[in-house]
Amino acid sequence: MPDLLTAALSALADWPVAQALTQGRWSYAAVSALHVLGIALLVGGILPLDLRLLGLWRSVEMRPLAAVLTPMAAAGLLLAVVTGVLLFSVRPLEYAQVPVLWGKLALIALGATGALAFRLRVGRDPDRAGRRLRALAGIGSIVAWLGALACGRLIAFTGS
Repeated sequence: MPDLLTAALSALADWPVAQALTQGRWSYAAVSALHVLGIALLVGGILPLDLRLLGLWRSVEMRPLAAVLTPMAAAGLLLAVVTGVLLFSVRPLEYAQVPVLWGKLALIALGATGALAFRLRVGRDPDRAGRRLRALAGIGSIVAWLGALACGRLIAFTGS
């Protein structure tokens, strides 16, 4: 690991918030629970929207569905990222050595970038996208978010 990265990760581990998480009786558990809540909001919001993009529930209008689920998923992503950084700060040098974590981060970047690109392309109305673009966006999103979810679970079993 490059010296600059090692120094940055060591500084993160020495951060008072990271220290409080390692020493507090309930603080780490509370942040972990909030992380799970963020993931639930993200996946619970984005998966139904992705399935609708793929053609399920055609009787449900896409625009109002997106108007409700997109902000929910975005709030979940924000909560998951913030709490994820806090959880990472507890053992950053060890976690940085876990390849599946880097896979998770890449999938999160892919999912967020894909969602942003789709939103910039179609605005607030997913119906503006053609069937092919909707299918590509839906499949890409499902792969990215469920892949990130799977990688996140695998981190607990990879050891460092």
